[in-house]
Amino acid sequence: MILPFALDLTGIFETVYQILAAGVAITAVALMKYATSFNIHDRLVQTYILLLACVVLIYVGEAMASVSNTPTYVEFLLQMKWVGLVMLPAVYLHFSDALLTLTGRPSRGRRRTVVLVIYILSVVMAVLIPFGITVGGLAPEQAPGPYLERNTITFYFGIFYILVMLMVSYNMLRVVRRSATRTSQRRLFYLMAGAAAPALTSILFLFHGNLTLASHPDFFWLVSIVASVITGFFLIVMAYVVSYFGLNWTERAVKSRLLRWMLRGPLVAAIVLGMTTIVRRFGESQGIPNFFLVPVVMVAVILVLEYAITLASPYLEKVFFWGEDRADFEVIQSLQDRMLTGKDLDQFLELVSASICDRLQVKAGFIAVLEGGKIDRVIQTGDKRGFASLNLDDSFLQEIDSSDGGEMEIHSLGDLKVMRLEDVNGGGSKTLLGVCGFLDYDPDLVGEEDLEAVRLLRDRAAIALRDRAYQQQVLQSITRLQHEVDYIQDLRASASYDRKRIYNPASRSVPDEMTDWVKDALTHYWGGPKLTNNPLMNFKVVESASEANEGSRVNALRAIIKEAIEKIRPEGERKFTSDWLLYNILDLKFLQGKKVREVAHRLAVSEADLYRKQKVALESVAQVIAEMELDGAEPSAEPQDEDNPTETPPQA
Repeated sequence: MILPFALDLTGIFETVYQILAAGVAITAVALMKYATSFNIHDRLVQTYILLLACVVLIYVGEAMASVSNTPTYVEFLLQMKWVGLVMLPAVYLHFSDALLTLTGRPSRGRRRTVVLVIYILSVVMAVLIPFGITVGGLAPEQAPGPYLERNTITFYFGIFYILVMLMVSYNMLRVVRRSATRTSQRRLFYLMAGAAAPALTSILFLFHGNLTLASHPDFFWLVSIVASVITGFFLIVMAYVVSYFGLNWTERAVKSRLLRWMLRGPLVAAIVLGMTTIVRRFGESQGIPNFFLVPVVMVAVILVLEYAITLASPYLEKVFFWGEDRADFEVIQSLQDRMLTGKDLDQFLELVSASICDRLQVKAGFIAVLEGGKIDRVIQTGDKRGFASLNLDDSFLQEIDSSDGGEMEIHSLGDLKVMRLEDVNGGGSKTLLGVCGFLDYDPDLVGEEDLEAVRLLRDRAAIALRDRAYQQQVLQSITRLQHEVDYIQDLRASASYDRKRIYNPASRSVPDEMTDWVKDALTHYWGGPKLTNNPLMNFKVVESASEANEGSRVNALRAIIKEAIEKIRPEGERKFTSDWLLYNILDLKFLQGKKVREVAHRLAVSEADLYRKQKVALESVAQVIAEMELDGAEPSAEPQDEDNPTETPPQA
C-alpha cells in the first residue's frame, strides 16, 4: 500500500525540502526572540534581527507557497518571499557597517550615505513588487515548484544583489583585519561564514523557473535541501558570534544559553512539524485526508523530546562547554540544590523544636535565631499562648548569660527553661547562635535516654545555624566579588574587537545602587523629584556643602555632582577625542540636556555604544563622590542659589 509513496523520489525530496524550509523559518523566528532577549539596544544586534526577518519572509513564503493550491494566495506568498530577497542586500550592508563601527571605525560620511542609498533602492524595489515591476506575476508553468516570472528589472536586481554583497565582503575583511586578538578573529571568521551562507543560498531563489532546473526536479530539490540545511546551521553560527557583542558573557555562557534555547525551541518545533507532516502525507497517500494519528504523533513527539532534552542537556553541557573546569562548575551547580535557605532553616528548626517538646513532654517550645548579636526571628511550636508575654530583647540574653545551666545546660528563667545553641570555635570559645526555650518542664518525667536525644537535637540545631551563618558569609563575599568580576568581563568583552574601548574607571567597588542615584540626580539635575529626594542628600559631604549654599542641600548636591564631573575632566583644552569621551557624555547629555541622538552624532558613536560608555561615566562620577564622602571633602564648585542658579538650565 505504501510502495508507490516510498518510490516517489521527487515527492520525498519535495516533502523533505518543505519541512526543512519551515524549519529554517522556525529557527529564524526563535533566533529573533533570542537576540531580543540579550541586547536589543546594540546596533549590530538590531541589524542581525533585520537579517533574520528577511530570512523569515523568504522561507515562510517559500514553504507555504509550495503547499498551497490557491493561485492568488500562492502569488501573495511568493511576493512576500521576494520582499525578503529584495531587502536582503541592504540589511547585509547595514550589518557589515555596524560590525565595522564596533571595531572603532564609526559609520559616517560616504559609508553612511551608501548604506542609506542602498536601503532606499531596496525599499523602492520592494514596494514595486505587488505591481509586477520588480518581478512578474505567478508563472503558469510551475515546475518544479511555484515561482514568479522574471523580467528585465529582476535581471538588474541580480546584478545589484551581487555588487552589494561584494561591498559587504570588503567590509567584513576590514573587520577581520581590525580585530584585536586571535580569538576575536576566529569568531569573526565564523561570522563571515555564517553571513555568507544565507546570502549565497538565497541566490538559488533567483533561478526558480530555470529550464535546466525544471527538467531535473530531483536535482533541484536536492540542492534546495542542502541550501536549507546550510542556511539554518549558519544562522545559528551567526547568533553564537553576535551574542558576544556588547555583552560580558563568557564563551561557555554564550554556548550554553544558545544550546538550551535551540534545544527547547526550534529543534522541538521542527521535529514535531516534520513528523506530523510525514504522518499526514502518509495518511493522504492511503486515502485518509484527516488521519487520526496526526495529533497523537504530535503529542507523543513533544513529550518524548522534552524528556530526552531534560536528560541529555546537562551531559551535553558538561562534555562540550565545561572542559577542565568541570569540577568547579559541578560544585557551584550543586549549591542550588544543597543551599540552606531561610525557609529551609525555619522548617528544620520547627521540626527540632517539636521533637524537643516531645522528648521533654512539654506543651510549647521555641527556637530564637540570632543575627548580629540580636534576636532576628522566633520559630514556635505547640501552644503559642504561653509565649504571648515573652520579651526577647537584650535583657533576655543577658539574663541567660548570668544564669547557671547545670549539667544539662538548661537555664531557668522563672517558668521558662532555655538552652543555648552555640558554635564552638577552634580556641575553645563559644559563639551564641540561638536560644531554644520551652515551658512546663518537669525533670522527673524525663529519662536519661530522652535527655541524650535532646542534647543531640540541640547540637543539630546549632550546626544548622552555624552552617547558615557560614553560607551567608560566602554569599556576601560572592556579592562583593561580583562587581569586580563584571568589571573584568566588561573589559574583556570591550577589548576583544577594539583596544580603544578599554576604559579604566578608578574602581568597581561602588555599589550599583549608588550609580543609579547619580544617574537619577543627573537626569533631574535642573530640578525634579529624583534630585530633591535623592539618597545622596543624606551624605555627609552634601550636608557640609549646604553651608556654602545658604543651607540648600539641593544646590549642594548639584555643586558636588558638577565638581565630581570636573574631576574626571582631562587636562588641557577640550577635545572630542576618545580620552575626553566620558566627560563629553556627562556634559552634553546631562548638564547641557542634549538628546541622545544629537550627542551620539557629535561624539561619532552609535547610540548603543553611547549607553555603554555612559554607564562607565556614571560609575566614575559615583566613585569620585564616594571618595569625597570618605575624605570628608567639601565641593569647590561655586555655590548656587536655589531660586537663581548661577547656571541656566537647558531649554526643552
